[in-house]
Amino acid sequence: MTKKLTSIRSLNLEEIQSFLVAQNIPKFRAKQIYEWLWKKNCGCFSDMKNIGKPLQSLLSENFSIDKIALKDEQLSKDKTLKCAFSIDEKSVVEGVLIPTPRRMTACISSQVGCSLACAFCATGKLKLLRNLSAGEIYDQVFYLKKEAEKRHDKSLSNIVYMGMGEPLLNYKNVIGSIEKICSSEGLGMSPKRITVSTAGIHKMIKKLGDDGVKFNLALSLHAANDEKRDKIMEINESNNLQSLKEAIEYFHEKTGSRVTFEYIIFDQFNDTIQDARELAEFAKCVPCKINIIEYNPIDGEPFQQADALKVEKFAAFLESKNLIVNIRRSRGKDIDAACGQLANKNKAIALESRSLKNNL
Repeated sequence: MTKKLTSIRSLNLEEIQSFLVAQNIPKFRAKQIYEWLWKKNCGCFSDMKNIGKPLQSLLSENFSIDKIALKDEQLSKDKTLKCAFSIDEKSVVEGVLIPTPRRMTACISSQVGCSLACAFCATGKLKLLRNLSAGEIYDQVFYLKKEAEKRHDKSLSNIVYMGMGEPLLNYKNVIGSIEKICSSEGLGMSPKRITVSTAGIHKMIKKLGDDGVKFNLALSLHAANDEKRDKIMEINESNNLQSLKEAIEYFHEKTGSRVTFEYIIFDQFNDTIQDARELAEFAKCVPCKINIIEYNPIDGEPFQQADALKVEKFAAFLESKNLIVNIRRSRGKDIDAACGQLANKNKAIALESRSLKNNL
């Protein structure tokens, strides 16, 4: 029976040091290994050139490296890049590089699939298969950072946890990945360049406050009354608006951070001035900004994009209440890379998925 190896990236520096000391290997080697794993994003022990072959072999016998691999990529006409990454033999997740004149943003996934089944989201149609490890999340950022530098000669400026999955249902690994992204041992990015987006889990939002996180928080709201939010987001039944309001207030009190409210605007559902009035009332709870996001149609759902004039009037009403409002235009729609569209629809992935299903 093959021995199941521990992923070495699940260990911290001190744990690697302890392993080496127990094998009578100098402790300083741990820092070299750690640098290969994170700063250099090495996927094979034999590539760690300065630690010697005996130590390479020892590590290979005791550990694995939970690396992701690029499986497919698609380039949009607006230069948005969607990448499909193999996580294991059955699992694929997607990450997106979004270039704009002012920003170079990586949109990354935290889970394989999603359990929340929001009515407007393609990822919600997939089953949740598993959480990603901190290393697998980190790998997406590392790869998209390299692509930003190669394709656009620009550094990655922002990271958003808005891809596949609900980040706060993979709390430990999401936090672990951010620690590595921000660490001098990793990419050295500022946490203020990172935004974690949640569909709204009040207990975990409060935990973010208790943990004093430095990154930004975005709440996917999409409706500011419970009756409407219940219709499109099942999670609202156990995390209603009042509980979310209390959690957001607690988070702001603990961190001092401004919160972003995300609001996908649907035609004849949540696009009236009354809807805007309800949103303005909810948004008073903390210093915030509001991102109004145009809807990106997905197969099998009746929702449509709201009329552009109504969107402008909606935004103008919010601004009249002294709220900061941005209207976000979708990018990468032609390759299903826009908000809510990630569902492994790359041609190669779709073919393989059908093959897997036929063989089960």
